[in-house]
Amino acid sequence: MAYDDADDKTIYKVVVNHEEQYSIWPVDRENPLGWRDVGKTGTKEECLAYIKEVWTDMRPLSLRKKMEEAAKSS
Repeated sequence: MAYDDADDKTIYKVVVNHEEQYSIWPVDRENPLGWRDVGKTGTKEECLAYIKEVWTDMRPLSLRKKMEEAAKSS
């Protein structure tokens, strides 16, 4: 039997890591190591919509910093 997202009653939270990469995680579970809450909870669809709104630059933070440094030095 295939799992249908419409049947998913799980409440999720949005989490972010040190590279400013976003994900969702069940609210009743401890965050994975290296991830912290951003304060948004809701259905899977609500959390994914939030991530789509706020995560506008998919590059990891370390890459963005290196690119900024390279641009300043050239």
